[in-house]
Amino acid sequence: MLSVLHLARKSLGRFVFGVFALILAACTPGGVTTGGPSIDTSAPVPVALLVPAGSGQAGDEFLAQSLQNAAKLAIADLSGVKIDLRVYNTGGQPGQAQAMAARAVDEGALIILGPVFAQEANAAGAAVSSRGVNVLSFSNNPDIAGGNVFVLGQTFETTATRLASYAASNGKRKLMVVHDRNTAGELGLAAIRSGAASAGASVVAVGNYEFSQNGVVAAVPGIAASAKSSGADAVFFTADTAGALPLVTQLLRENGVGADTTRFIGLTRWDVPTASLGLPGLQGGWFAMPDPGLYQQYQARYTATFGSAPHPISGLAYDGIAAIGALVKQGKANALTGAALTQGSGFVGVSGIFRLRSDGTNDRGLAVAEVRGGQMVVIDAAPRSFGGAGF
Repeated sequence: MLSVLHLARKSLGRFVFGVFALILAACTPGGVTTGGPSIDTSAPVPVALLVPAGSGQAGDEFLAQSLQNAAKLAIADLSGVKIDLRVYNTGGQPGQAQAMAARAVDEGALIILGPVFAQEANAAGAAVSSRGVNVLSFSNNPDIAGGNVFVLGQTFETTATRLASYAASNGKRKLMVVHDRNTAGELGLAAIRSGAASAGASVVAVGNYEFSQNGVVAAVPGIAASAKSSGADAVFFTADTAGALPLVTQLLRENGVGADTTRFIGLTRWDVPTASLGLPGLQGGWFAMPDPGLYQQYQARYTATFGSAPHPISGLAYDGIAAIGALVKQGKANALTGAALTQGSGFVGVSGIFRLRSDGTNDRGLAVAEVRGGQMVVIDAAPRSFGGAGF
């Protein structure tokens, strides 16, 4: 997975906002993959949940439990649909994920939710491809998407397109991209180029740096000069708050890339951790995020139910169950086929609207936020339907 945000049970009541995978009204797109099992929608639907428990890493155990808890919340919120959830531990290893996926299907699973990491998801998909079973992974890596493997995580492409479109609509059409000199940075650059093209903006300059403190310090004067000479009115960063972002943004401001003329934009979440919002280089900058109001309600519900806060990506498990439940509720035997999963209407989950695409990637409705005085302020709300503002 590239970057998916670094980082006695109580009664399972319904969410205040009533989001239990409502299917939005729209048409099903053509040309989608049609593979998948035939199911009996009147019986409990066997769903396999692959989680990274068993790796020996505390972080993986916490993530695994959060995903399982989130799936249980989603099941409790379904109306008229029964899910037979079966949990399998992958240890975060591709080989074990492959074995567990095959075992899950042998034991009757009709769809697989998870695993988390890209190599795991790729292995799990390959293991059950010939069995006609689809995999809804928690990865955000588009490279593994396709065939019977879908990614639920927020992709660079979705984020870049949303932000580039918002920037262009607000007069910021000349973009410079500043990226880490590594795989994630190159993928981020490609996503921003694509997003800029679709938004009618242009990438007028590109700067990069060796992924180290000395590398950033050495590269910033040249990057600053390029930003000014190119006439860029916005600088798009691929780095995150746990990496080079705090240093590179501060040094660029100190090297004369002024906030009054050049907007900073982030491909990653700038509010994780919350203390990052106080970083001087991020003030006035824009970033994208899932619908914050809906996600905050999910966090509150989860914490009240399980006694602790969830892992940041746990909501993907809720979304996966929600989508499955909504499709099964339609009462059609082909509810878990690729054609059904990729309906253009999409679904509503704990982070807002989302839909799966026929290439295995996804679209998500994102809000645009600004860092203002050490606080996050939503300046363009997340869309509530596909085809509306933000799409």
